[in-house]
Amino acid sequence: MKLAEKFTSADLDLMPDDGKRYEVIEGELHVSRQPGWNHQFTCGRLFRFLDEWSDRSGLGLTNLAPGLIFAEDDDVAPDLVWVSRTRLEAVLGDDGKLHAAPEVVIEVLSPGAANERRDRQAKLKLYGRRGVQEYWIVDWMRRQIEVYRRDEGTLALATTFLAQDTLTSSLLPGFSCPVGALFFGASAPAA
Repeated sequence: MKLAEKFTSADLDLMPDDGKRYEVIEGELHVSRQPGWNHQFTCGRLFRFLDEWSDRSGLGLTNLAPGLIFAEDDDVAPDLVWVSRTRLEAVLGDDGKLHAAPEVVIEVLSPGAANERRDRQAKLKLYGRRGVQEYWIVDWMRRQIEVYRRDEGTLALATTFLAQDTLTSSLLPGFSCPVGALFFGASAPAA
């Protein structure tokens, strides 16, 4: 019986530049299509709120889809990350990619059972195993955010924020964001 092939970061370097996202989790290749308007709109809004708070607080930095290489067989590109300034030097490699867990990782769900399974199961397990402090799963279709927090060495669902709620985090003191404002079609919050 032949063992299934394990993919590595080196294999990702050989993938075509075709607009698809290629990731490896526990040696398994995951391929997703180019994200759609709603997905990217939500990513952009989250980035805006987190980045503005980061600038005001001076506590850290937000980035979109950075490479996150935990190991040769765990190489992913989360939609957003937030990393504290004190941790950044320890996690940012010379290659411009992260090589250890940032404090917060955010995935915005894409339609489809395989995409949802990857983010809700494979990535939840990966980020929990690798030391992420908070993992946010943003569901623009249901207009909600599930926040998983580190609890006794794993990530456990701490709370679900609905569209009418205000997103906050104990890791990000003073950060708040109206959840409904993150989704396309929502009215913009007052400046």
